[in-house]
Amino acid sequence: MVVAEKQRIMVYLSSQLLAQLDEICHEEKINRSEIVREAMHLYIMERTRRILREQLKEGYQLMAELNLRLAEEYSCDEIYDYERQLAEAD
Repeated sequence: MVVAEKQRIMVYLSSQLLAQLDEICHEEKINRSEIVREAMHLYIMERTRRILREQLKEGYQLMAELNLRLAEEYSCDEIYDYERQLAEAD
């Protein structure tokens, strides 16, 4: 197992947030560093998901525009042939 090198950082928290953090640390029996690392990890994962959702949304919107143009310009048989060719390309 590879152990990543750890770096020390300084974080400023309000008194209220620090009190909440300490309460959770006491209840969970973990130290501040552990909970901050976990919070950062969860934030990064959620941010990655959010970016992916936005990229998918943009892609679906672009495809919807393309599909609408195709539906307006071509007959059903032509669209069916086009979709069949796309499926075969995969």
